[in-house]
Amino acid sequence: MKYAISMRDVVVALASMAAALAVTAARAQPAPMHSSAFDWNAVAVRDTAYGTVRQFMRAPTVTLDELELHVTTLNPGQTSHAPHQHPNEELIIIKEGTVEALVHGEWTRLGVGSVIFQASNELHGIRNVGDGPAVYHVINWKALTR
Repeated sequence: MKYAISMRDVVVALASMAAALAVTAARAQPAPMHSSAFDWNAVAVRDTAYGTVRQFMRAPTVTLDELELHVTTLNPGQTSHAPHQHPNEELIIIKEGTVEALVHGEWTRLGVGSVIFQASNELHGIRNVGDGPAVYHVINWKALTR
């Protein structure tokens, strides 16, 4: 049995291959982040409704789908958002000020040098309860899913 391939068949096949390549390229992750150093003064400051944010990194590493670090400055009496939960875990390290952190349904008062661990899918929040700005580092990570 002989099969004839028409020009239409060739066009459909090429279009299908192009679409498949586009989907594959869209799914491709950027290269893993290498060892890096970040100068505090070189990181852009973005104003928010509650203070400021400096985004240091948000990229895959060799062992993580994503490693994210930002530093939030909360103005007195402010919270960055309502209590929430998410699948990724995070650490918060208090650099300046006094905050209250929602942990296991209770607000706990914490100061400079304190560390908060937020477990996966547990309700949490943070608010500035001091007279001045509260500054804290937030480190999020997402484990490899491959």
